[in-house]
Amino acid sequence: MKIGFLINPVAGMGGAVGLKGTDGQHARAMALGARPVAPAKAKAFCTALGPTLHTFLTAAGVMGGDILRSCGYDCETVYRPAAATTTRADTIAACEACRAAGARLLLFCGGDGTARDVFSVCDHDLPLLGIPAGVKMYSGVFATTPAAAAEIIRRLGEASCIDAEVLDVDEEAYRHNALSTTVYGIAATPALPGLRQASKWASDGSSEGRTQEEIARFIVDIMRPGTLYLLGAGSTTAAVTALLGLEGTLLGVDAVCDGRVVGQDLNEDGICALLERHPAAKIIVSPIGAQGFVLGRGNQQFSPAVLRRAGPENLIVIATPAKLSRTSSLYIDTGDDCLNAAFGTSIAVITGYAMAQRIPLKT
Repeated sequence: MKIGFLINPVAGMGGAVGLKGTDGQHARAMALGARPVAPAKAKAFCTALGPTLHTFLTAAGVMGGDILRSCGYDCETVYRPAAATTTRADTIAACEACRAAGARLLLFCGGDGTARDVFSVCDHDLPLLGIPAGVKMYSGVFATTPAAAAEIIRRLGEASCIDAEVLDVDEEAYRHNALSTTVYGIAATPALPGLRQASKWASDGSSEGRTQEEIARFIVDIMRPGTLYLLGAGSTTAAVTALLGLEGTLLGVDAVCDGRVVGQDLNEDGICALLERHPAAKIIVSPIGAQGFVLGRGNQQFSPAVLRRAGPENLIVIATPAKLSRTSSLYIDTGDDCLNAAFGTSIAVITGYAMAQRIPLKT
């Protein structure tokens, strides 16, 4: 089979620096010290895939050709970007070139913005599959990890082609604490059990509120003096800051110590600076609804450097039973296989006051 293979080389760069996305923010991300994410994810896919009989159609340079050839694959270059810094116009043009050259599947490495661009060429008659590399990946067209994408490609003959939502958020609203998602269409995507992530599920705040308050009350009651608490994004973690009478960042990372906010909307560097001053620290996160991702989706501020400094044993996961009912497993995708393994094969999730469930954990 001819497979189009495309990389958005700037995807994911806004994550660790706290920009909550990279659309239109590449220069700002670079100024904040962001490092490329997508090339490493694409290389991890190629390493996991190994030898293949499929033929790759790709774009030149950082959009695909460099990685494929460095991993020993023969590929056909069907598009060459005009400038070193690529844009969404390059993604769309490269997809069109792959389609014209006979691609039967478009495989891309990026996030939701990249998925939208690829889908604009595919519509519903050409399947697409995403290698996750963005800041937030709410669409259902992504494999859970680069290795999972490789497994799907290896076993394409067994895969079912299913309908999956292509979602994206309004990043400007997202940066101002408002989560507004739009469904841009229904794509065809190859899937195998346990290897494709679901679309993000938005909970009904009115029905979940009481349980979130119980979880928050338990977290506040077990908070220790002198300990730094790093609170991730989401309404469940926001309930903790609300119970403390503090103003938090709904879609960012805040830091609380001894009942007061000591950092708001932190990026990786800001978190590391606080950890230098506060050796005792806990990270509190809530998984993304239906997807089940605890780390690696929308909270890349909790980077491998941050997680190692805090210690995997100091990760606290909180979620309502309703949210957990929509996923049989939770996932961690830090980008570091050794660190992923340090979290084990299951994790305790606080689901109420002094109540917890142990949930299988996958990487």
